[in-house]
Amino acid sequence: MHSLAPIVLVLLCAVLSVTLCRTLRVPPMLGYLVVGFIAGPSVLSLVPEGEQTHFLGEIGIVFMMFSIGLEFSLPKLRAMRSLVFGIGFAQVALTLLLIMAGVWALSGNALAGFAIGGALALSSTAIVSKLLTERLELAKPHGQLAIGVLLFQDLAVVPLLILLPAFAGDSASLVTDLSLAAVKVVVVMTVLFFVGQRLVRPWFHLVARQRSSELFMINVLLVTLGIAWLTELSGLSLALGAFVAGMLISETEYRFQVEEDIRPFRDILLGFFFVTVGMKLEISVLTERWGDVLAMLALLVPLKLAVVFGIARAFGHRPGDSLKGALALAQGGEFGFVLLTLAANLALVSLASVQAALAAIILSMLLAPFLIQHADAITRRLIRNDWMMASLDLHQILVQSMSKSEHVLVCGYGRSGQALARLFDAEEVPFFALDLDPERVREASEAGDPVVFGDASKKEVLNAAGIQRARVVVITFADTHVAERIIETVQQLKPNLPVIVRTSDDSDIERLREAGADEVVSEVMEGSLMLASQALMVMGLPMSRVLRRIRTAREARYSLFRGFFRGLGDEAAGEEGMRLESVRLAADAYAVGKRIGETGLAELGVEVKTVRRRQFKRHDLSEHFVLEENDVIVLLGRNEQLALAEQRLLQGD
Repeated sequence: MHSLAPIVLVLLCAVLSVTLCRTLRVPPMLGYLVVGFIAGPSVLSLVPEGEQTHFLGEIGIVFMMFSIGLEFSLPKLRAMRSLVFGIGFAQVALTLLLIMAGVWALSGNALAGFAIGGALALSSTAIVSKLLTERLELAKPHGQLAIGVLLFQDLAVVPLLILLPAFAGDSASLVTDLSLAAVKVVVVMTVLFFVGQRLVRPWFHLVARQRSSELFMINVLLVTLGIAWLTELSGLSLALGAFVAGMLISETEYRFQVEEDIRPFRDILLGFFFVTVGMKLEISVLTERWGDVLAMLALLVPLKLAVVFGIARAFGHRPGDSLKGALALAQGGEFGFVLLTLAANLALVSLASVQAALAAIILSMLLAPFLIQHADAITRRLIRNDWMMASLDLHQILVQSMSKSEHVLVCGYGRSGQALARLFDAEEVPFFALDLDPERVREASEAGDPVVFGDASKKEVLNAAGIQRARVVVITFADTHVAERIIETVQQLKPNLPVIVRTSDDSDIERLREAGADEVVSEVMEGSLMLASQALMVMGLPMSRVLRRIRTAREARYSLFRGFFRGLGDEAAGEEGMRLESVRLAADAYAVGKRIGETGLAELGVEVKTVRRRQFKRHDLSEHFVLEENDVIVLLGRNEQLALAEQRLLQGD
């Protein structure tokens, strides 16, 4: 009879470990690795180790590579060919030869050196891609460098799997086997890219027209796993096929929907993959053969780091980017397990050496999150030129922002940011913009726009951009993850500074508000309002009625649009509507020293929108917020309610 007890215990360990990792600001994958170690055969033996277990973990890598493929396109891959076939080939070949030479010198066995060198030359696609994705660094130079090398490593697994049996059996058909493998790679890639590209779009159109989310999700799984299966049949890896599938779909308009649908499968199964990796670590190997493990670890991490850094520099990459890319690739990879297992089965390497190499790979995987997480700090400490370039960039931002005061800080200078800037110019509102596209920054700067190159999620950049003197921050790009990081940084530097965020649809509005955004502007919402207003006016409705209807819709969505300060010239027809009113608390006002909840304003049906205190607006209001002398309280309500509220605040009646 089957029992759920082991599964429940594993899930409990996973929840506790990942929660602890997030509390300590440590990458969650470390929690999964620890859970695998605890649940594996070395400790509690809760999860049976077998092919089915590892296959589930491998499916996690498939979905991870599929998600990365969604970020790429054919033109982008062609632009990366020097990274993939230049740096990637040089890294695998040089690392393999150096480790082979070291093992050969120590053991006198050249074949063992080749097998171990091939295994240690590969890095972890799952770990590197997940961490770079979480840190939003895939598009940065060192992220592109790492992904380019990883793609070649996936291709290199195929000839390595052919060479090991050939060397073991002294095969005379080695050249034929390698040639056949190369032909397979070319044929499969050609079919997938040129035939698949013509089939994927119409096929997704057909499925989408059925208007079934269930059918759409099944179709995504079919395409992802189907293409991965085809590449596996041809002798390539599942992960490479999934990457190609993602690239094919990235060329269609369904990319964002697919990315959202696939995320739950990816995260859960990838977590299970890290659990299976942790299961491979054996205590007996660490205690009995710790010397061999340390030797393998020394051959792996420092050597690979030096090789990647040297090759990247030789190909013209900046020192800082080269070191960050090297730190990302310094660990062993999941395909190393496959090569070592094959080498042991072919008797090319002793079982003891295989176990030591496996332990070294797993330990390097445990080190990888720390190396990637602290790559910026390590680079600044070791690369003086990179520190100087960063300082120069900050100095440039500081110099250009010194003349700005009471300005709008615009994060992102794409089409939305530039349209916003034109409106600011027309109203003579000072602004200062940050953007990460060097070409866009160059062209805009030459045109006289106040925009500089800088990452708005970093404290030092925001400080240099004059955040302490800014009146508002506007995030103009529809990337929720980046926006959350920027909001968190702004709150650390200047908690009361209003932040307005753009998003593509309504799905992330509450999430961004919980992160601290004062307002979230939805493109879908605003587009619908503009379409409705034009349609209503064409139908003959009066302009005033249309504007009133649009204002009502906005009030329901955006809290900052709710109510307005009335002037003498406003229409009397709106007397019964909601409006804003400011009340200043004098020294002898009743509400001074009292909490908002004690004033009884909620009972009157009046809402406290903001409190202006010493030139700062406070939006973080709760019923426990204590009012002080000279506070200006902005109230939202109807005329009679506001009159009673003012009397309550000033006199207590």
